[in-house]
This record gives sequence, C-alpha cells and structure tokens, in this order.
Amino acid sequence: MRLSAMGDVAMTVPILRAFVNQYPEVKLTVISRPFFKPFFEGIPNIHFCAFDEKKRHKGSLGLLRLFEDVKKQDIDAFADLHNVLRSKVVRTLFTLSGKKTAYTDKGREGKKALTRAENKVFMPLSTVFERHVKVFEVLGFPLDLSNPIFPQKANLNKEIVNLIGTDNQKLIGIAPFAQYDSKVYPLDLMQEVIHQLAEKRDYKILLFGGGKKEIEILDSISSSKDNIINMAGKMKFQQELQLISNLDVMVSMDSGNAHIAAMLGVKVITLWGATHPYAGFAAFNQSLENALISDRKKYPMLPTSVYGNKIVSGYEKAMRTITPERVVLSVHSQLVD
Repeated sequence: MRLSAMGDVAMTVPILRAFVNQYPEVKLTVISRPFFKPFFEGIPNIHFCAFDEKKRHKGSLGLLRLFEDVKKQDIDAFADLHNVLRSKVVRTLFTLSGKKTAYTDKGREGKKALTRAENKVFMPLSTVFERHVKVFEVLGFPLDLSNPIFPQKANLNKEIVNLIGTDNQKLIGIAPFAQYDSKVYPLDLMQEVIHQLAEKRDYKILLFGGGKKEIEILDSISSSKDNIINMAGKMKFQQELQLISNLDVMVSMDSGNAHIAAMLGVKVITLWGATHPYAGFAAFNQSLENALISDRKKYPMLPTSVYGNKIVSGYEKAMRTITPERVVLSVHSQLVD
C-alpha cells in the first residue's frame, strides 16, 4: 500500500519489478490511487486495487471497506510502504485478522539530524528503496536490487510522433518545476540551459509540466527554437509515460518526474536546492554524480528540508550556485555513445 505522492509511488515500482522477477509464484496486490495505475501496467502478477478516496473508501468506514475489498484477494501478508494514518488502520486490520504485516521505517530522527541548523549530522541515510526492501525481508521475501529490470521503450503512437516528429535526434526531457519553490531551479538559469542545449541540432528538448501557469511559461520558452517542444497539456498520462520511456536523458528537480524517468530506466540528472540526496530520495539506480547539489560552502545549513517545504531566510538563491554550464555538461556526458 502506497497512496501518494506521485514520486513516492513511482519509487515503489523498481522494488515491485524486482519482487515479481525473484518471486514469480507470488501474486501482488497494489493499493494506490487510480491515477497511478499506469505505473504498474505490464508488470506480471500484479493486481491493482484503486483507492476510492471520495466515495467507497472515504473515512473510517471506507478504510474498513478497503480492508474487505483487499482481503478478497486471499492476502497472506501486508506491506505498508506508506506508514501514515490510513495505511496504519488497514495494516492493523490485517494484523488483527492474523496476517503478517510490516511497514516502512521513515527514519524521521535521522532526517531531523540531517536538516537541522545546529549540530547537523551530514551523512547519507538509508534510501527509500533500502527501507522498502527491509519491509519485504520482514515478510520473508529478501530482495536483490543489484541488477534492476526495466521495461522496454514504449512504442509511440501517432499522436506523440506528430508532436515530436521523426527526426533521429537525442531526446532530452526537462521538467523545470517542483511542488515547492525551494526545489525549483531559477527560471532564467533553466532557460539558459535549454537554449544552450538547443544549439546542438542533434538534440531535441521536450519540456514537461502541468497546470495553466506552467504551460504558459513552457510555451514561451519553446517558441524560440524549433527543436524545443512543450509537451505539457498535450498528452494523457499514459502517453507521457510512453514518451518518457523513450528519452535519452531527463533533467529534473528533486521531484516526481525524476522518479518516473528512473523507474523506466532512463538516465536522470537531478538538481537539488533546499533538499539533498542524502535524505534518501535520490532517483533509483542513478550515479551520485548525476545529482547536482547547491554549494554547501556558501550555504552550510543545506539541506534545510527533507521535502522542500521549509524556507530558510537567506537561502533563496542557493540553487544559483548550480551553473547552467554544469547542467549542460552533465547532459552532454550522459549522451556520449
């Protein structure tokens, strides 16, 4: 069970791919929001149970119904990969029914020590993936993530091909936005990155985002060159996943787009502001060199937040220490044949 957020749900996918490969005789039931169902399509032995927050599974009685709905799948064990109030209720019901249960330890104390201003303990914590693996170990299913399996690139339908063309160019995805401003690379610097990359005619830059304001910004950026295309608002979510699977590299903030690309086996370059990969949220199977981090010599209190929701005065310009040239060089390095 993992209900939200998008990036966190995406981070469960490599774990479950490893599970079905190493335990093909075991059936998995995934409980999550219906919007995330495409993440799990094509993975064998997975049954998807949609969490209906507004109607059937709303409130305490709804969680009891969710338990009853899932129990029909002949559940032998329950893995709580969310560890919040809702999942705890369902987990407790399975425990009381005699089933084995386990939950993800979020390591809150370690994260507090990493992000506090005084007496900071700057050291890498267990990754989310390692924490999830421990859950399955408790349930009797140790997992090996050393040789991850990824899906093949999806066949792009005519709608997508008509949008991006058929030129034999390297496809670079750029997702410039994030939920919190402290995680967003300054727009003027991102524009510089995009324009430098677009100078290479064998590159095609595809911009990702959502919402009216973001679409307007990306439309403005993409209008400057014909090898920059704004994809925001032009595709269904399933089509977006198909397109991302065909990228040669994705440039993203510490956000859901990074985790979606990583779960599909795409090379990912992440940009970090108030947050830091040491908190355990680095994209799956990516080199630490691909995580471009703001300068801690100039901003020694970094990271100041686990999720980017805390604003520290004087640290608003921390991401400006990541130069556009550094980002562009990182992209080039990933596209060397």
